[in-house]
Amino acid sequence: MPQLIAPTTRVQASFLEAMAELRAEGHGAPDDDTGVGREIRRFGAEWDDPAAFARYTGRLRSLTREETARPLGLVPCTTLWYVEGDTFLGRLALRHELNDHLRELGGHIGYYVRPTARRRGHATAMLRAALPLAAGLGIGSALVTCDTTNTASRKVIETCGGIFEDERGGKLRYWVPTRAEHMSDRT
Repeated sequence: MPQLIAPTTRVQASFLEAMAELRAEGHGAPDDDTGVGREIRRFGAEWDDPAAFARYTGRLRSLTREETARPLGLVPCTTLWYVEGDTFLGRLALRHELNDHLRELGGHIGYYVRPTARRRGHATAMLRAALPLAAGLGIGSALVTCDTTNTASRKVIETCGGIFEDERGGKLRYWVPTRAEHMSDRT
């Protein structure tokens, strides 16, 4: 059964395969401003090395802590990998707070599923599993966004209870209740 876990070296081989799939889609290209695209450009050349990969997973785990130094503009974020056994299926980022950029375009939760694992309900399961974690951080309703052209992600958000607010900068913005009793709270 797939589950969200902290980044781990245990799935390195499958993670590398997933990144190759994403690169084949164009992720990591200079004009790719997605989170995965930036990660591929910044760290991709080192992921084959077990020691470097261990540093990378450790860095991701450390960004959860408030006291961790991070680049300007980044907020504390819990990164979770969606895995089944040793197979990396996807990634979810749970941002603990919103800055101006995230409030407009990024949101509290971002996710992706590797190409060969898509259309199997993984994104919906990932988002559903993250909502109680967001509630535990005091987030009553999580802002989740997607590109206006991303019909699959829009359906995932709506399936998880997302309430459409508006469109900004080519993004659809939804508030997803993290607990039933907080459906109107938009923190």
